[in-house]
Amino acid sequence: MSEVFEGYERQYCELSANLSLKCNSTSLLPDGVEKNAKVNEVKSGLDDCDVLIRKMDLEARSLQPSVKAMFLAKLREYKSDLNKLKRI
Repeated sequence: MSEVFEGYERQYCELSANLSLKCNSTSLLPDGVEKNAKVNEVKSGLDDCDVLIRKMDLEARSLQPSVKAMFLAKLREYKSDLNKLKRI
């Protein structure tokens, strides 16, 4: 197993969960300065998620074929999850 990948994975999962909560709470805010600030926080978080996914991708591709496929499958799920968050 790749400890590096798993470290990135933990960071991504925490960030993704926080972003999901922020997206839901931001949609309830009235338009204004506070909402714009929250939207900017979410955008920054999405950028951070993109960076973590790229790091996981590089790490997964450097692994031996016996474990590589498993990590790439997880990565596909995370990419799909991130795309859903981007559409919210």
